[in-house]
Amino acid sequence: MLVDRFGRVIDYLRISVTDHCNLNCIYCRPHSQIEHLSHAEILRYEEILEIIEAARELGIKKFRITGGEPLVRRGLLGFLKKLKEIDLDFSLTTNGILVSAMASDLSRAGLKKINISLDSLRADRFSRITRGGELSRVLEGIEKSQKFFSTVKINTVVMAGINDDEIDDFVAMAFNRGLQIRFIEFMDLCSGEDRFVSLKEVKKRLIAEWKLIPAAVQGSGPSDNYTNAGGKAVVGFITPRSEPFCCRCNRLRLTADGKLKACLASAQKLDIKAALRNGASREGLKALFQEAAQQKSQGHNFKFERIAMSSIGG
Repeated sequence: MLVDRFGRVIDYLRISVTDHCNLNCIYCRPHSQIEHLSHAEILRYEEILEIIEAARELGIKKFRITGGEPLVRRGLLGFLKKLKEIDLDFSLTTNGILVSAMASDLSRAGLKKINISLDSLRADRFSRITRGGELSRVLEGIEKSQKFFSTVKINTVVMAGINDDEIDDFVAMAFNRGLQIRFIEFMDLCSGEDRFVSLKEVKKRLIAEWKLIPAAVQGSGPSDNYTNAGGKAVVGFITPRSEPFCCRCNRLRLTADGKLKACLASAQKLDIKAALRNGASREGLKALFQEAAQQKSQGHNFKFERIAMSSIGG
């Protein structure tokens, strides 16, 4: 097992396959023009597979494919098929824009679990948040996903003065469509404008008004989950600020340019790509994972490295 200094077992790796995205969300990429990594800087799929094998030997068993927007990277379907062939437990996070067109192919490639980011149910507001995205395409993607994937989760970042008046609309959608919705507290990585809403307080209200009861959801990570008496949907809350869950953090992050990060809030990173391209053995890669695990702090202070979320992996 991979265990950090505080006894936490690390068994989950989030893998960014690209920093490119077909949206430009205000809290993820706050500037309309940002420099992208060159093709040579991004990990090749073969390199990612080698890193995954090293991680598996250390007991990491859950893998999430992220971006940027992972579906814009050429060759992704072939990569997912490789993950299926090695019997990997993997899932994917997407903004949903391309899901409707790709759902069937993604399913054939072995994808079973998908998370779709959606921060507004109003077309004009969605367009403003994403700087030009079309809400209808994401809603079509969600509908298709329910036909092709066993697990469909909707991720919603709650932002004060932007979409916090839509919380009940999202809950209603979850119960009407039998979806899992997870509300996520705002984290100011790079915008310089804190839009924090305490979901601890929101949760209390929703439990009372929607008569929610605790729900056990497999693979829910830090989400605190609830359902109603019918149990046809799940409402989850991810509360890194009002109710920090660092004591049970089980993850590392691999950026698109091959850096291992122990914590989203930390500027520390290890260059596993450089080691790999300089001929590091499997044991050498595993040593970097061990080092990254030991870099994990006991908790975060939310003094974030100012960087676009798309360059870290959502």
